Amino acid sequence: MHAYRSHTCADLNAAHVGETVRLSGWVHRVRDHGGVLFIDLRDHYGITQVLADSDSPVFSEVEKVRSEWCVRIDGVVKARAADLVNPKLATGEIEVYIRDLEVLGAADELPLTVFGDQDYPEETRLRYRFLDLRRQGLHDNIMLRSQVIRDLRQRMWDTGFTEFQTPIITASSPEGARDFLVPSRLHPGKFYALPQAPQQFKQLIMVAGFDRYFQIAPCFRDEDPRADRSPTDFYQLDLEMSFVSQDDVFAAVEPVLKGAFEAFGGGRRVDAEWPRISYAEAALKYGTDKPDLRNPIEMQDVSEHFRGSGFAIFAKLLEQEGTEIRAIPAPTGGSRKFCDRMNAYAQKEGLPGMGYIFWREAEGGMEAAGPLAKNIGPERTEAIRQQLGLGVGDAAFFLGGKPAQFEAVAGRARTVIGEELGLTDKDRFAFAWIVDFPMYEKDAESGKIDFSHNPFSMPQGGLEALAGDPLDVLGYQYDLACNGYELISGAIRNHRPEIMFKAFELAGYGEDEVKKRFGGMVNAFRYGAPPHGGCALGIDRMVMLLADEANIREVIMFPMNQRAEDLMMGAPSEPTPEQLMELGLRVLPKE
Repeated sequence: MHAYRSHTCADLNAAHVGETVRLSGWVHRVRDHGGVLFIDLRDHYGITQVLADSDSPVFSEVEKVRSEWCVRIDGVVKARAADLVNPKLATGEIEVYIRDLEVLGAADELPLTVFGDQDYPEETRLRYRFLDLRRQGLHDNIMLRSQVIRDLRQRMWDTGFTEFQTPIITASSPEGARDFLVPSRLHPGKFYALPQAPQQFKQLIMVAGFDRYFQIAPCFRDEDPRADRSPTDFYQLDLEMSFVSQDDVFAAVEPVLKGAFEAFGGGRRVDAEWPRISYAEAALKYGTDKPDLRNPIEMQDVSEHFRGSGFAIFAKLLEQEGTEIRAIPAPTGGSRKFCDRMNAYAQKEGLPGMGYIFWREAEGGMEAAGPLAKNIGPERTEAIRQQLGLGVGDAAFFLGGKPAQFEAVAGRARTVIGEELGLTDKDRFAFAWIVDFPMYEKDAESGKIDFSHNPFSMPQGGLEALAGDPLDVLGYQYDLACNGYELISGAIRNHRPEIMFKAFELAGYGEDEVKKRFGGMVNAFRYGAPPHGGCALGIDRMVMLLADEANIREVIMFPMNQRAEDLMMGAPSEPTPEQLMELGLRVLPKE
């Protein structure tokens, strides 16, 4: 017999009754039934109930074991009585009578329990992640992640893509976040960078004559943590294609994702149609470039109904250039209690509040209620109701000013309204391509023009488009949103040196600086670069959606905490004086 096991803890069933078997695993739970000790023995694969009574030659040894001890047992498989069969376990028809036991690894007192669903502070969970990972929910999430990655990889091969690997140690490149720098021992004073993405390399793969590249790529960004973003590293399904348009990239990606979400979505519906929504339209209707289309609410511009109206706050606001009034419809939200709650929500978000109107039954039909209705009068109120398609029992909320100042709050309010009123369909995955991103943005304080998205994107209209106002230039850039999260970001690339130099010039980068920063790619584009484009899918975020988790750390095996610290391994740590000397570095004391 094998030194540790003849079967796993998920293998045994009624067909094995009478056999002598060997199992190894962890003591999941111990139950003392007055002279009979029941142990749920757990391994990677499942759980088997084993037991010892006073007739067992190792009963006294079994009495000593505690939760999470690692043990080996030898025993005889017995059938459970019909009324004791556990249909929730694959091994629920049988149990194993222990005849021999070996303690492979005793456990100290546990800082967190593995059995049960007790919650623990994140610091405890991350410091003892190896114990946390033994818990069933987290174990299932990590297994799901592995299966999703295997599935994506196979689908990409089946679609005609080829997997290539790109360097981990490379040059610094502006990708929208801070680099992790790596000092060079051989070149004192110079630094490598960990790649924020394989962006330049995958474009060079296209220039080199390969086609339809993909990679499950590790990426490194020194970012502030969020619930849906790791602060240090993440994995993405990275892909690039030559001789393609934006439509070709969408056509290649959609079947891969649809198949994966159908396979691992737990029966939730995957929308067949993936609409394309311009960035400007997304901002107007949803207040975000990653809208949750499970929520049917669409905001609308209702400025004309307030211009010159009796509601002085909005009327005067609209006299200023670049301002507007947006309405958030709230079907079934027509009660003063709900309206007051949403007004308080806006104040908590840092705004003065949200105006509202709600419609209720009255003699002869319906009436509009709320402070706004009284100020603007019945004709304007009725025009708003008709524009928004609302009726009795419904409400509408209003925010005004320059869109950049209130859009994000309006988007969050739309989400809260959809959730609280039960309008958001939780049983589906709703995808949307967000297209026509602006190439540039202006800093409100300095007035400086800079890239708003990916600097390597092809501007729509090519070189001619760059001759006008930079803020009017749209790029062949696109994101894929799903249930309120950005899953994919990509672009058709700028492969023409003359267009690239002009695009960077508008953002304040001279030709010499572009050559210095991106010399490898610029040089390559001088030697017959093909039109090409691609995108990258955030695997961590995708698995978070499939696992129905709200925090990305629940689907990463060894995540950092909110302060980008690895509490288990003690990173980041202070280097030794010898290490610093070898690298020619000195750490300055904090001021």
